[in-house]
Amino acid sequence: MSELPIQVSLQASPQDARSWVDLAHRCEDAGYRALLVSDHPGSGPSPFIALAAAATATTTLRLGTYVLNAGIRDALLIAADTATLDVVSGGRAEVGLGAGHTPAEWEMTGRTRPDAAGRVRHLIEVASAVRTLLEGRSVPAADVGAARDVALTAPRPVQPRVPVPIGGNHPELLAWGGAHADAVGLSGLGRTLPDGHSHTVDWSPARIETTVAAVRSGAEAAGRDLPPLEALVQVVTVTDDRRSAAGELAQETGSDVEDLLRAPYLWIGTLEEIVEQVHTARQRWGISRWVVRAGAFDTAREVIARLATKI
Repeated sequence: MSELPIQVSLQASPQDARSWVDLAHRCEDAGYRALLVSDHPGSGPSPFIALAAAATATTTLRLGTYVLNAGIRDALLIAADTATLDVVSGGRAEVGLGAGHTPAEWEMTGRTRPDAAGRVRHLIEVASAVRTLLEGRSVPAADVGAARDVALTAPRPVQPRVPVPIGGNHPELLAWGGAHADAVGLSGLGRTLPDGHSHTVDWSPARIETTVAAVRSGAEAAGRDLPPLEALVQVVTVTDDRRSAAGELAQETGSDVEDLLRAPYLWIGTLEEIVEQVHTARQRWGISRWVVRAGAFDTAREVIARLATKI
């Protein structure tokens, strides 16, 4: 299989109408693959409303959730929102799904947060149902605990297949993503800490190898190519002394400096070193997509420009 093209997306949230539309324009002009919105009810925007607004200001930019909390959302409503976004964007919607790690979001919506395995099982159930509904088929009531079979007769999406990426670290979810998802998001984050938002991290090459191997095993079992792997960049630091910068981060996280210098979740160094790092990660692990946050817009724009001359 030939190498997939290297692509960069931006994860951001609207602060006001004018700056949000401007950001969408700038993403498209800079060559970003997609504009993505996270999902944290109670502390963040409604992803589909934000993305629909961005759709009116763009023509080619992909628009997606990254990632939607599938644990507290109904599959039919997710599919309906996604299909509507696909219609108003002219076929540019994606619906990235996650298991939902933040306890407060479960509690505020009146739900009991299952353990990790239970959340993964529910995510797989929801993701399977959303895919089925977007493809125009009905979902048996028993599959989603509904009172009758579920169908999405309207609106119908523009795309024949709306991409459904998944994000997470659980081995079962990674294998399922390899077999079924349109992309698998990797973050290097571990268990949720007591504050309900922060995570432990493991950015070692060994952990990355294990993560990618789980996705690959799922793909091989399903007889399909490895889906695109997408790394969420947690830190972006432009510097001509990347080892010192990594050393400071190593002290904060209890990580090894050499591990951090190899981790796809960190962009540290000169622009040329970051570009080289991205190419190395694609060659070593098959990671072809990256997601950066809004604060790294300008740096990522320069990286995208350099990547265009070194594909």
